[in-house]
Amino acid sequence: MFIGKVVGTVVSSVKDPKVTELKLQIVQELDEHNEPRGKYVVAADAVGAGQGDLVLYASGSSARQTTQTDGRPIDAAIFAIIDSWDVDNELVYQKEGLESFDREPEEV
Repeated sequence: MFIGKVVGTVVSSVKDPKVTELKLQIVQELDEHNEPRGKYVVAADAVGAGQGDLVLYASGSSARQTTQTDGRPIDAAIFAIIDSWDVDNELVYQKEGLESFDREPEEV
């Protein structure tokens, strides 16, 4: 699984019937510090993400594990919209409009 930012949408008027109902988004991969990497992917959106949203996405056979992508010719799928994340107890990202919260790090 990867972290990415939705940076665009792909529109296709002619496509295989197995993917006609799927919204296709362009996602730019981000590193652990919320910095863009040079990699982009077209991903089927299984959760209703929008332009600018930070998301979790899967690629390969894992992308076909959501309810919307099961049995479809999909190589990447957005399966979650990120609210926040931290690395080494430092907040890296907090979705706008959400209150920050203090919490103890989970034991691993």
